[in-house]
Amino acid sequence: MATAPRPRTSTREPEELGRRLAAWLDGRLPGAKVANTSVPGSNGMSSETLLFDIEHPDAPVRGCALRLAADPAAYTVFPTYDMPRQHRVMSLVAEHTDLPVPRVLWLEEDPAPLGAPFFVMARVEGRVPPDVMPYTYEGNWLHAADDTQRARLQEASISLLARLHDQFPAEEARFLLPPGSGSPLRRHVDASRAHYAWVVEGLAPSPLLERAFARLEELWPAEEGTAVLNWGDARIGNVVYRPDGFEPVAVLDWEMAACAPREVDLGWTVYLHRFFQDLTVGFGQSGLPDFLRREDVERRYAELTGHTPRDMEFHTLYAALRHGILMLRIAYRQAHFGEVEIPADPDAVDGLILHHASLAAMVRGSYW
Repeated sequence: MATAPRPRTSTREPEELGRRLAAWLDGRLPGAKVANTSVPGSNGMSSETLLFDIEHPDAPVRGCALRLAADPAAYTVFPTYDMPRQHRVMSLVAEHTDLPVPRVLWLEEDPAPLGAPFFVMARVEGRVPPDVMPYTYEGNWLHAADDTQRARLQEASISLLARLHDQFPAEEARFLLPPGSGSPLRRHVDASRAHYAWVVEGLAPSPLLERAFARLEELWPAEEGTAVLNWGDARIGNVVYRPDGFEPVAVLDWEMAACAPREVDLGWTVYLHRFFQDLTVGFGQSGLPDFLRREDVERRYAELTGHTPRDMEFHTLYAALRHGILMLRIAYRQAHFGEVEIPADPDAVDGLILHHASLAAMVRGSYW
């Protein structure tokens, strides 16, 4: 099956980054060399990742990964990239929980060395469920696994969320509250509204996304629950699993970490799998219909934590809405680089959102 080219994500050249990184590293480990620089095939649509090795007898580790704030020239997905915040979150998660978070090494807040702030962490070897093409498609290691193996991975992945939410002291997460007033959930949704406003500034708005925001207000939980540390981008595509098994060895991508009710993370986990599953079925494959089902995720999370997830229609809609904002921004970025055209008809803008049909069904209340 032919696939569309992957959208452009950066204007930077990995070789040039490697040269500048070597000069920066020499100031911390004189004589150190940077070798084997590469960009992972799954490099994200927001912050960028550079993989490299350090050659030096006193290097804390040999294999490293660098997370670099997004290139402003690349029509970024988010308006700001707070690398010290990510560095702090990963350090605190390592301190307070038993989650396998990569060891964070250096933080550089000065944009001069590489053009943007960045941090360096230890690289963890393993395998990651692919996004392109999604793991729900035939032809990758997770799809080829048997039901028992996928059940092991599902169990271990739900356990990650349960342990994060239970083990991390809730009060330590309050620095992640967005500015403003109201409950943590209200602030989180208000921040998403602000993100949407930034995405459509000077461009055509999305009637569907605006209907989704209105529907959220109708479904607003009567009891929001205690706010905990949310991973943010809580999905299996941000986990490294053992090369010879199905257990997590590294939890990645903490840039969307938040202080919010548990269900915000759970809704994202459930919906992001549904996004790939719906996409796969739309292309005529069966996908993985028995994997990460909403009822199974909710049931097992409740068994592990004693907290029964509530208002999941709200939270899965909210996840689909937030993902829709990202999809619209990515479509506008593709247009910026001449990869797609923006429809002349403002009413056709919703078609730029890849999952507009499922989001519309959620707004109508017919999806589940």
